[in-house]
Amino acid sequence: ERAIARHEVREIEQRHTVDGPRQDVTLDEEDDVVIIYNRVPKTASTSFTNIAYDLCAKNKYHVLHINTTRNNPIMSLQDQVRFVKNVTSWKEMKPGFYHGHVSYVDFAKFGVKKKPIYINVIRDPIERLVSYYYFLRFGDDYRPGLRRRKQGDKKTFDECVAAGGSDCTPEKLWLQIPFFCGHSSECWNVGSRWALEQAKYNLINEYFLVGVTEELEDFIMLLEAALPRFFSGATDLYRTGKKSHLRKTTEKKLPTKETIAKLQQSEIWKMENEFYEFTLEQFQFVRAHAVREKDGELYILAQNFLYEKIYPKSN
Repeated sequence: ERAIARHEVREIEQRHTVDGPRQDVTLDEEDDVVIIYNRVPKTASTSFTNIAYDLCAKNKYHVLHINTTRNNPIMSLQDQVRFVKNVTSWKEMKPGFYHGHVSYVDFAKFGVKKKPIYINVIRDPIERLVSYYYFLRFGDDYRPGLRRRKQGDKKTFDECVAAGGSDCTPEKLWLQIPFFCGHSSECWNVGSRWALEQAKYNLINEYFLVGVTEELEDFIMLLEAALPRFFSGATDLYRTGKKSHLRKTTEKKLPTKETIAKLQQSEIWKMENEFYEFTLEQFQFVRAHAVREKDGELYILAQNFLYEKIYPKSN
């Protein structure tokens, strides 16, 4: 993927060299838009991203994968500068949909006038950890032939928790909060109350919409209604498309009640779960004011405001 990306960049640079000095490209306001989906692992992010890839040609936008070394969600300061500059000034890639396992980057800190639109999806923290645990051992039905990091380890999640294994400790639950908190050191201090509050603040103030894996279709429906430039046709595609459906982790065994209860004793789980419930409440609040239910189906509300008493009156 990185080789393909470098090749595409070289092609653009060569085209500018052949065609002469680059002329400033003036974009329509509708096209001068960038969406960043800083996807959390094992939250149905690949399934959702596939929809963006399926729609990009039809809806005329670009999709770019942010591939960091070893999937490190933390960018160096210099890489943050490069990333912010690329996203805001790479006009040939606008409108653009960027996605990758990268923690939140605050564009305002870099003096950017027009910030990107952030979206994301999170998942019940224990379900996400269980899915990731088995994914590392058995992979999924998306790329079944790919060898995973923990392949050959047959220990179940229950056995791992009972034995106090390193792959299933409560500390491994600490991921969704820091992804939303960002690049401050305190964000990655496991169990930090400050990080939790900062993640909540960013979710409300910096994210356009955050959905939950368990209600992914409703998330897609709201995005299509609010951002049709990117997501027109997304709901039907999700409902009917084969490769956009949820990928399934292979050989996943649901944990016992005892295992779940043991994890729920942890303060880390309580904080991650508090963030999940906070997100779910906010998402359901947005949905309640955007849709209505009829005969078991959800329908997007039509425009519910208008302008009147416009002065001074025109002749």
